[in-house]
Amino acid sequence: MTVTLGVHASNPSLYYLARLPYLDEELSPLGETGGFHHYTDGTRTGELLADGTIDFGGTGSTPPITAQAAGHDLVYAVVSAPRPDHGALLVLDGGPVRTVADLKGGTVVLGVGSWQTHLLAKALHAHGLSYGEDVTPERPAAGEDQARRLREGGIAGWIAQGAELAAARRSGEFRELIRTGDVITDRSVFFTRRDFAATRPEVVAAVATALRRADAWVAAHPAEAAAIAAGELGGALADWRTALAALPWQLEPATAEFIAEQQEAADIFHRVGFIDRALNVADAHLPALEAPVAAALGKES
Repeated sequence: MTVTLGVHASNPSLYYLARLPYLDEELSPLGETGGFHHYTDGTRTGELLADGTIDFGGTGSTPPITAQAAGHDLVYAVVSAPRPDHGALLVLDGGPVRTVADLKGGTVVLGVGSWQTHLLAKALHAHGLSYGEDVTPERPAAGEDQARRLREGGIAGWIAQGAELAAARRSGEFRELIRTGDVITDRSVFFTRRDFAATRPEVVAAVATALRRADAWVAAHPAEAAAIAAGELGGALADWRTALAALPWQLEPATAEFIAEQQEAADIFHRVGFIDRALNVADAHLPALEAPVAAALGKES
């Protein structure tokens, strides 16, 4: 059997695992082989799991919630440690937006459906504003220069991450109105189909081990990892080194504490109409996975 992992550039652990030998090395003792399905839009991960294109995927915090709301029977497997410096909502330094309340009536560019939706929706909720009503979310168009649009006043704010955030910070033109870690834990989240996890927990554990090894490789080889990303995805090498250094490169089992974080997000999404029904996120929690995944990650369950 070939175990297929979904890979897109927005999930750094999977992005680097697809370029390293660890998946096959961990699956081989189980009589399995590993494969990768590359795609560009991480918000499609739930549907790709549901239709069997992939067996295991990873995103930020929002896509598994929207996938569960769409009726996909998924379970959480592994999560990263919190990523407080992974992203930020930027505004023009010295511009008209001084507080979150000043975003009202404006447009914020973000990866709609990604963890960035969680960040903006929760931040607005805390200030009595509504995502989609008081503030207009806008998907970035391919090739569009969001820094220029922010500089010229075309948008009120921009949620940036990775090398783009590092470059924006380096320019000195922008101010961080919302720091990710001040609002959400912003974990990288890995999930799979229920039937796959329930019948093959040892395979899920092997994938977790492969992800742990890939993360350890990046942490030990920051220059090489940054060069790979800069060469394939664009951006300055120094900015990629800064972005990768901001990530924890540590994984954890999906525990009840994490499920509570996701439940809070799901409740906000339902309240603002981003998902059309209330969810019990605990339905996507498989406690039996915690022990084998914890063992694979070298942690106590």
